[in-house]
Amino acid sequence: MADKATTPSQDFEKVLDGSDTKVAEFEVTRHGPIDRIQHILHSNPTLVPVIVLIVSVIAFGLIAGDRFFSAFNLSLIMQQVSIIGILAAAQSLVIITAGIDLSVAAIMVLMSVIVGNMAVSWGVPAPIALLVGFVGGALAGMVNGLLVTRLKLPPFIVTLGTWNIFFALNLWLSGAQSIRSQDIDAAAPFLKFFGTNIILGNARLTFGTVLMVVIFVVLWYVLNKTPWGRHVYMIGDDKEAAEMAGVRTDRTLMQVYMVAGLICAIAAWASIGRIGAISPQSFYEGNLSSITAVVIGGISLFGGRGSIMGALFGALIVGVFESGLRLAGVDVLWQVFATGWLIIIAVAIDQWIRKVSA
Repeated sequence: MADKATTPSQDFEKVLDGSDTKVAEFEVTRHGPIDRIQHILHSNPTLVPVIVLIVSVIAFGLIAGDRFFSAFNLSLIMQQVSIIGILAAAQSLVIITAGIDLSVAAIMVLMSVIVGNMAVSWGVPAPIALLVGFVGGALAGMVNGLLVTRLKLPPFIVTLGTWNIFFALNLWLSGAQSIRSQDIDAAAPFLKFFGTNIILGNARLTFGTVLMVVIFVVLWYVLNKTPWGRHVYMIGDDKEAAEMAGVRTDRTLMQVYMVAGLICAIAAWASIGRIGAISPQSFYEGNLSSITAVVIGGISLFGGRGSIMGALFGALIVGVFESGLRLAGVDVLWQVFATGWLIIIAVAIDQWIRKVSA
């Protein structure tokens, strides 16, 4: 038999006496251990490279023994990654905005050639030559920024083009000739400042290593504690939403590329101290090495996610792998092979973390 129809007043009475009260039911999503790990890594993107770095150090320590854990070897790793680390800091700024800069190493070498020719060949005081180099680095970054923001060209294509342009200018200005260490010592020894050793027991650091750490600390503060840093992340996460929120995206992007160029010019000064000379063909693979450090460091190539400190850990991971495999007697070919797998695994982890469920 069909239910009898009720009047609105009778329905209201049922609600009042609780006889017809219905409670909304919500589906409760239970997260397993893998989901919880995924959420933790999504909230703390730097955690992955930190874990990889710790595991790598322990693993190679067990394989290579005391040679790996010696103060000399660990400090040598810091020295070896200092230049790529600084370039990775510049690269990180651009990648956080969902761009990429293939010209960072070319800018660095070009500025080192300009500074070296001014100070050694033309007799310009080293501080003035360095100042010109810093301005030149910022201008080179501005060229990239203008092409990306005004002409709306893809950052990959823009910086691939300027990579070749800057490299050609570098060979033209230098005549494909290096400036020797003896000539720098005689004319402008201040250019080698960041190659000065800091001896702490058996450890040998350089001022270049200290410079790398300082740059990362400063950038971490700027990106996490200032409105400009928040705008950089907003652009990488969703540029259109950032514009709707009132962020002047093109101006911020221009500033990002200029700051990246300035950091590359600072790296040029540090590179002179690191290798002791100025070679127009040095650090030719620095562009790809900097991207490697950034990707392994957990900064997403899709932009808007990751910590600048992750790039530092990424550079250290590469340095640890190279040192550990070398001490273990592994051929250089297989060192490159291992680095390639590191990149692939890092990107795969990033993709998995980005798919975190609500």
